Amino acid sequence: MSRADRDELKIFCGRASRDLAERICRYLDLPLGQGHTDMFPDGELIVKIEEDVRGRDCFVVQSSYHPVNAHLMEMLIYIDCLRRASAKRITAVIPYMGYARQDRKDEGRTPITAKLVANLISHAGADRVVAMDLHAAQIQGFFDIPVDHLNASPVIVRHLMGMREELGDIVLVSPDVGNVKTAKAYANWLGGDLAIVDKRRKSGTEVESANLIGEVKGKTVIMADDMISTAGTMCEAAKLVMERGAKQVIACCTHAVLVGLAMERLAESPISKILITDTIPAGTRCKPIEDKIVQLSVDEILGEAIHRIHHNSSVSSLFRTFSTAPR
Repeated sequence: MSRADRDELKIFCGRASRDLAERICRYLDLPLGQGHTDMFPDGELIVKIEEDVRGRDCFVVQSSYHPVNAHLMEMLIYIDCLRRASAKRITAVIPYMGYARQDRKDEGRTPITAKLVANLISHAGADRVVAMDLHAAQIQGFFDIPVDHLNASPVIVRHLMGMREELGDIVLVSPDVGNVKTAKAYANWLGGDLAIVDKRRKSGTEVESANLIGEVKGKTVIMADDMISTAGTMCEAAKLVMERGAKQVIACCTHAVLVGLAMERLAESPISKILITDTIPAGTRCKPIEDKIVQLSVDEILGEAIHRIHHNSSVSSLFRTFSTAPR
């Protein structure tokens, strides 16, 4: 980074994404912005910016995983603080966006909370949003400000390509019908076959994977999704493919939400390796499955996006730079 960039570009972070923000700053050869968040005895948050941001191009890196509301509120306060300190432009960098799964009305008298969150971020004072693997791409349209929607799959594919020989024959398995597009993209990138699990749901909390369309016998199965939440679908699919003769199962996801019985299910599952990214840090919560977890970083993709936005360069070309997907 040039001296001018060091003066004009400022990257701040909330408590949820400090490690990732520090890696982004190392990639850009920039110091992390000086700011901190404190909590009053009654639970209220206060953000204090400790350097001059007047007329600067400011970025706030903050995921909104558990506790979702606290992390989301902290980001909103950070944005408001920068706006009131006369920052020239404020970009919310959201590696993981909480409430993104509430993107439509599945039944009467329910909210579309993803739209509400988009409104809150815009009204807080953000001029732009950088997001990573939103649960549904159409959420970009919920914002009334520009959104750069990035994809973490090149990071995961790069890691898999580095171990391609040891994987042997591979097959990309979609754990449910809705994930076929992602599995097909991975199959094209890695040169593997494609199979689909026909998922049948017993109840709101129980999933039964009944049928497999495709051949997995003697092959390494790779299953990729945007997130692993309770891990029910992924683990049931893993059991099914192992019953059908798969050699091993590798699970991949951008967002390791891992709530409820996820740790127990993954620990007991036949999945040998779980590739995740640091949009949500693994931390000590992943101790029960630490022998299976491989955490990759999206710092390079986010750092390059920030660099290009700051210089008013094309972010669309970034997709072509990092993506190995054939057109």
